[in-house]
Amino acid sequence: MRARIRTARKAMVVAAVASLGAGLLAGCADDGGDDSSGSSSGDSSGKTTISVGLFGTMGFKEAGLYDEYEKLNPKIKIAQNVVERNENYYPALLNHLTTSSGLLDVQAVEVANIAEVAATQADKLEDMSKVSGVDKSKWLPWKWQQATTKDGKTIGLGTDVGPMAICYRTDLFKQAGLPTDPAEVGKLWAGDWAKLVEVGERYKSKAPEGTFFMDSPGGLIQAILGSEKEKFYDSSGEVIYKTNPAVKAAFDLTSEAAKKGLVQSQTQFQPGWNSTIANNKFATIACPPWMLGTIKGNAKPDAAGKWAVAEAPKGGNWGGTFLTVPKSGKNVKEAQKFVTWLTAPEQQAKLFKVQASFPSAPSTYAMPEVTGATNEMTGDQKIGPIFAEAAKAAPVQVIGPKDQIIMQGLTDNGVILATKGKSAKEAWDSAVKTIDNKLDQ
Repeated sequence: MRARIRTARKAMVVAAVASLGAGLLAGCADDGGDDSSGSSSGDSSGKTTISVGLFGTMGFKEAGLYDEYEKLNPKIKIAQNVVERNENYYPALLNHLTTSSGLLDVQAVEVANIAEVAATQADKLEDMSKVSGVDKSKWLPWKWQQATTKDGKTIGLGTDVGPMAICYRTDLFKQAGLPTDPAEVGKLWAGDWAKLVEVGERYKSKAPEGTFFMDSPGGLIQAILGSEKEKFYDSSGEVIYKTNPAVKAAFDLTSEAAKKGLVQSQTQFQPGWNSTIANNKFATIACPPWMLGTIKGNAKPDAAGKWAVAEAPKGGNWGGTFLTVPKSGKNVKEAQKFVTWLTAPEQQAKLFKVQASFPSAPSTYAMPEVTGATNEMTGDQKIGPIFAEAAKAAPVQVIGPKDQIIMQGLTDNGVILATKGKSAKEAWDSAVKTIDNKLDQ
C-alpha cells in the first residue's frame, strides 16, 4: 500500500531536474538469478549472494557489469529480481520498507518516488554518503540532492538521468517533405513546444498513409512538463498542479495535438503501443536516451539506422533511478561496496555505451564512451553530445512525493481521452477527478 498523504498536507519535496515516468517503460522481466527470498549469507560454494531488486530493463546485466564485478570479487554472486513495471514494483517496495521485511540487499527507486521514500522511509535505508569511496562531487549536484534528506542523509546513489531529445524517423520525414539532418530538424521547433505541434501539422499534410506525427499524447505532455521549472508541487510542498498555468498549458497543447490527429491514441509501454513501433506507425517520439533501448526492443530489424536524434524544443529530463541499501538486508556491507562500484563514473559510461542509460556522473561526458557514442537505431550519428547538452540545459525543478500519481492521471485518464473525441475540458476534468481521488486515499 502507498503511504497515505492527503492533498492538503505539505509533503517533503526536493530540488531536482524534472523527471518522471521512466519507470513506466516496459522492461524485460529477466531475473538473471531470481532470489525472491532476500539473500543468503552464502551459498554451497561459499560465495555471498547479493540480491538486487529492479524494475524494467536497467541494463546492468546486459552491459556485463555483474560478470565484471564477480570476476573482481570471486566470493560474490549477484542475483537480480526484476519486476517489469515500476507501477507494480514500487507499491510492493513501499510496503516492504514500511514493515522492514522482504527487502533485498539492493533496491532500485525511480526518481518520481525518491521524494516519498526520502520523506517517509529514510530510517530504513543506509546513508550512502558515509560509505568509503563515495564522493558526492562525482554526481550532478541536483541528482545527488534528489536522494538527500533535509538532515543530510543520502539514501541512494544515482545511476542514470533522462535528458530529453526528440527521436524521429528520417525516412518518414523525407517522405513528408521535411528535413532529415538533426541540426536542421532541431531548428524547426527550437525554443517552443508549440512549434513542434506546428511541424506535426506540416508532417500530416504529406504524411505517409497510416502514420502519425507522434507516438502518444502521454509522451508529449511528459516531455513538455519535463522542461518546466515548476509543475505539480511548489517549494513549500503544496500540490499546485490544478493552479499551475504551465500544467494547464501543457495539457491544452497536447489536447490540441490530439484533436488535430497528430498523436496516436495509444498509451505508452502497453502492447498496442509497442506494436506501433514495429509497424512504423509514427514519425517522432519524446526521447530520453533510454527510449532508444525501448525502440530497439520493439522495432523490426530493418528499422536500424532509420532513426535520428534532434534537440528538443526546450531542455528537460525524463527518468532516472537510484540504488538504495536497506538496513534489513542480509549483506549490507557487501551491498554498499557493490552499489558504490556499480554507480561509479566508469561503470556509468559502460552502461550508456551498451544500454543508452545516460550517466548522472558529469565526468563521463568527456569520456569516449559518451562523446563517440552511437546507437544501432540511429546509425553513425554521435548522440552523446546531444544528450549531454540536454542534461546541462534541463531546469532544476521541485519533485514531490506523488508526482507519478499526478502524471499518470494526466496521461492515462486525461490527454488520452482527447484522442477519443473528448474535449480538452472533459479530458481535464476526468484527469483531475482521478488524481484527487488517489491523492486523498
